[in-house]
Amino acid sequence: MLKKSLSFIILLFLSSSLRGQADYKPDPLVDVIHYEFNICLNDSSDAIAGVTEVEMNFSGPVASFSLDLKNINQAGKGMKISHVTFNSSDVTWTHSENRLRITPSISESKGSHGNLEITYSGVPADGLIISKNKFGDRTFFADHWPDRASCYLPVVDHPSDKATVDFNITAPAHYEVVASGHLTEESDLPGGQKLTRWKEDVPLPVKVMTFAAASFATELVGTVNGIPVWTWVFPENRTEGFYDYSVAVKPLSFYCNLLGPYSYEKLANVQSKTIFGGLENAGTIFYFENSVTGKGRDEDLMAHEIAHQWFGNSVTEKEWHHIWLSEGFATYLAAVYREKNYGEENLTEIMRSAREKVIRSFERSPGAVIDTTITNLMSLLNTNSYQKGAWVLHMLRYAVGEEKFWKGMRLYYERYRNGNAITDDFRKCMEEVSGRDLEIFFHQWLYVSGQPDLKIRQESDKSGKAVITIEQTQDYIYSFNLELGVKDSKGSRTISVPVKERITKINIKAEPGFELTPDPDVRLLFRILPDDMQH
Repeated sequence: MLKKSLSFIILLFLSSSLRGQADYKPDPLVDVIHYEFNICLNDSSDAIAGVTEVEMNFSGPVASFSLDLKNINQAGKGMKISHVTFNSSDVTWTHSENRLRITPSISESKGSHGNLEITYSGVPADGLIISKNKFGDRTFFADHWPDRASCYLPVVDHPSDKATVDFNITAPAHYEVVASGHLTEESDLPGGQKLTRWKEDVPLPVKVMTFAAASFATELVGTVNGIPVWTWVFPENRTEGFYDYSVAVKPLSFYCNLLGPYSYEKLANVQSKTIFGGLENAGTIFYFENSVTGKGRDEDLMAHEIAHQWFGNSVTEKEWHHIWLSEGFATYLAAVYREKNYGEENLTEIMRSAREKVIRSFERSPGAVIDTTITNLMSLLNTNSYQKGAWVLHMLRYAVGEEKFWKGMRLYYERYRNGNAITDDFRKCMEEVSGRDLEIFFHQWLYVSGQPDLKIRQESDKSGKAVITIEQTQDYIYSFNLELGVKDSKGSRTISVPVKERITKINIKAEPGFELTPDPDVRLLFRILPDDMQH
């Protein structure tokens, strides 16, 4: 996902009084394997009526279990449950503190299977954005990230519990409906209603399950490896939107070749009402409504969101604190897309800019990429997760070498495709292909706050001898290779200096007054302190 305004998002998120806590743990004995959401929309109010069927397995004896579902709040928004059955029988249940707790009449045993049906209604507090688009037309957009689906859907709202899903949407017939998966039915009903059914056969985390109902113009842009690529835009933006979004086939094809097979039945790119700049819903990506301009400016945005289809959607972080496996990966892959399609200098400039952002962010608010002290989920959408996460991949690429890096990325995707992973799983894949112990690399760049802060001094004499001193001034001592560009009247060259101590000194041959450029190819995340480069 790409952010529109992080401060705006946090305020909106906090104002809706959601759980939103990264320390929330789902029931480890309950595994949801399928959701069927039956949702009725209308034009007379923002109230919805829903019947959700949940199919689940139990890995141990369970006397009770729970789903996440928002209670009605002081503003009158939230869901009210009217009926619950378990395995076709009425069941004891409670709904409080935004949790629906089910107590079966007989405790479920290990290896047993259950089918839950919940009937409910209410006005969504969030998660389903019911509003008007910029043309004044009424629209419905599911906007689940991170755990806002439970504002109107009874679910296990955590990325570790992935399930297949059906969206069966009944709405006034003038709406077109798009959703996760493939279209299985579109039928007119009495009273000017229409039923639209979409089915997703690939397990998804709830955060990227989605549907939308609005007036749309649609176009089949093309196919990539048999995957249809669709554009869905507001009719008033038909010409501009079809042009802007047509570029989607290019990053889709690029990532298929670079990383491995695409996991979903289609790729739909949808103009939408979302609090994010882009939201990487699986196979059905939402972009903010003003992304459509007719000027072809969406390629970078689409490259980021389409990269998420591999990392974040198919390979999903098992725990929220490992979100860099989603956002850092998408950020870096979008940069690599620019590099491979438009020249290496694009990657260099992107990473230079990202380094500046990481340093400024650290100066304002120190913290590590994987920081388990963070509890608010929206606070995880930060520079560490995006730009520093991308920098970790960038440095890893040069640490293990080009061929082994991409082999490791493909192995990681293949091994955890349509499943869950944490950072150690990725590290082990990279160690497997590189034959290297990468524990120190991963620890220092992901679990330590900050970056190397360097003072670099150079001294030379008339004999052509020079001493370069590299001093790490931060508390934690990093281990890395620092490339130095050396230029004098005899030409330019680059030397690589292993740095493992607080002070590292090297001798080189260089004429007095030689130019020294740290990291000339932009391959290291570090900060030069202001009064350095002394002669």
